[in-house]
Amino acid sequence: MDKRDFLKTSGGALGALFASSLWTSRAGLAPAALARDDAFWDEIRRQYLLTPDYINLENGYFLMQSQPVLDAFVGHVRAINLEASHYMRTRQFDDKRAVAGRIAGLLGCAPEELIITRNTTESLDTIIHAFDWHAGDEAVMAEQDYGAMLDMFRLQARRYGIVNKVVSLPHDPQSDDEIVNLYESQITPKTRLLMVCHLVNITGQILPVAKITAMAHRHNVLVMVDGAHAFAHLDFKIADLGGCDFYGSSLHKWLGTPLGAGMLYVRRDRIHDLWPIFADMSMPDDDIRKLNHTGTHAVWTDLALNEAIDFHAGVGIARKEARMRYLQRYWTDQVRGVPGITLNTPTDPRRSCGIANVGVDKLRPGDLAHTLLERYRIWTVAIDGAGVHGARITPHLFTTTEELDSLVRALKELAA
Repeated sequence: MDKRDFLKTSGGALGALFASSLWTSRAGLAPAALARDDAFWDEIRRQYLLTPDYINLENGYFLMQSQPVLDAFVGHVRAINLEASHYMRTRQFDDKRAVAGRIAGLLGCAPEELIITRNTTESLDTIIHAFDWHAGDEAVMAEQDYGAMLDMFRLQARRYGIVNKVVSLPHDPQSDDEIVNLYESQITPKTRLLMVCHLVNITGQILPVAKITAMAHRHNVLVMVDGAHAFAHLDFKIADLGGCDFYGSSLHKWLGTPLGAGMLYVRRDRIHDLWPIFADMSMPDDDIRKLNHTGTHAVWTDLALNEAIDFHAGVGIARKEARMRYLQRYWTDQVRGVPGITLNTPTDPRRSCGIANVGVDKLRPGDLAHTLLERYRIWTVAIDGAGVHGARITPHLFTTTEELDSLVRALKELAA
């Protein structure tokens, strides 16, 4: 079977799923109502090959590909291996730009403002490196931000003498103003860049990015958004974020692509002044591709983004967000307020979606995660730092309420 026939077969199977009577009969249902329809989501579950060894509630690190996406990915590997250098010299760059254009469509930006990277770390570290820093320049961030980016800011402090000002986010804020004012309290005339999470990876808290951006821009401070866990999880467009200057995300998380795929958005008028990590003198200063010099890399990963986008679009982002929000509230509502259990995720349902963090008071996070796996066969990840002490729980579209019932029972037993 050649590449064209293989992808036609794979795409046909995917199309049949989204054209089935189960899907068409639910076409008029609101996402919030559909989120509770287990028969509908069981059909999605059947698109994944799941291990019987444990319940997987740690999908925030790397989401496995659905079988249609995985099959297409293998097909791309075989096809490119067949063509080898002929493909690399004739089509790889056009194909990469085409799929970048599709990601730009999901984000709602111009194709000229977005590149495909390997992950969020590469995307945002590219921006942190790209500034022409001078001693005394300031950057604002939170201790709950991802460690790789905090390390990159520390490196710039060592190299250039910049000053990093770090806030600590409350787990259960009472208003958007509480968060905005916290960041604003650290801004001075020397502040050049503010980094903010769209969705905090260790707690699941959604931050008011548009309001933070508006505040920062009033002070002439640029805003870089870490969207590792928001893109393809929350229903939004870049215009909803108040004109943020930079946005980075990983695509192997909530979009379900092969490992090694991320994206970086740079507002068009910010591209010119950025310095690339790796030089590419063939690109003009105002072309975002100057930041995307990768050398020879695994181009089949880029191609498989097409099938991941198709699968994601077939489900629909509004449906996806509603289901993830429902699953999180399904289990957190059962343990919130239970003696001995602490939730490190906001009470207000508008301030979180699929991710939440839970602690059992008499167990250290590492012991909690270990016990959940060894005694209850539930796979999670321990978070023990930045004021957060618990296990991060990240279900996905294939997670069932029965699996979450097992989690609830386990937590209540451990807390009793």
